Amino acid sequence: MKRMPFEPPTEHYDEKIETIDEQICYLIEQRKELSNNNPGFPTKELINKWSMKYNFYEDFLNSVFSHFLNEEIYKPAVEPKGFLQNIPMLKSFEKDGVFYTVTFVRQFKNASVVHFTIDKEDSDKDQLRFEEHSFFDLFIEGEGVDYDCRNNFGGGSGTHHSFTFTVSPALPNDLSNIKLTFKECKMPFQKPTGFEFVIHTDK
Repeated sequence: MKRMPFEPPTEHYDEKIETIDEQICYLIEQRKELSNNNPGFPTKELINKWSMKYNFYEDFLNSVFSHFLNEEIYKPAVEPKGFLQNIPMLKSFEKDGVFYTVTFVRQFKNASVVHFTIDKEDSDKDQLRFEEHSFFDLFIEGEGVDYDCRNNFGGGSGTHHSFTFTVSPALPNDLSNIKLTFKECKMPFQKPTGFEFVIHTDK
C-alpha cells in the first residue's frame, strides 16, 4: 500500500519551542530504550491522572500513546520493481473449517510479494456479515536473512479474503528453506489475538 507524501498542516513554526521539541524526541527515544521498545499502554487511571494534572483531554493522550505503538507502519515502504517471475506455492493450513493458503509468490528484483487467501464456509450468512474482521502479520525465517514483511491489506467477501505482503529483500527462488509464520491481529493497533500458524515451504 503506497503511502501519500506527508504535507505539514501549517507553514508556521515557533522557533522558541525548538529545544522543547527536541527534548520530546529525546524522551521518546529514552522511552523506547528503557522499555526495550515494548512499553505497552498506560492504564486508564494514569491517563485520567495525567489529563487532569497537565490539562489535556483524555482522548488526546490516548491518541498520543497509541502512536507510539505504531512506529513501524511509518517505515519507508519498498515498492517492488523489475518483475522476474511467479513462483506457485499452494501451501495451506486449516483450523475450524477456515482454510488459509499461500497461493504464490511474485518475484521482483528488489522484493517479493506473497499472496495469501482465507476461505471459510458460508454456513451462517448473518454471522459472517457482522463478523469482526482480523488481519495477519507475516514473519519469515530462512537462511539467516532478516526479512521485512509489509501487509498491503486486501479485501474480499464474507467467505473469501485475499491479502498481499511485500517482503524485502527478495526471497530466494528456491523457497525450500523458508518458513512463513502468520500471526492474527485485530484492528485498530494490530493487537495480537494469540492465534498463529506456520507454513513450511518444503512440505
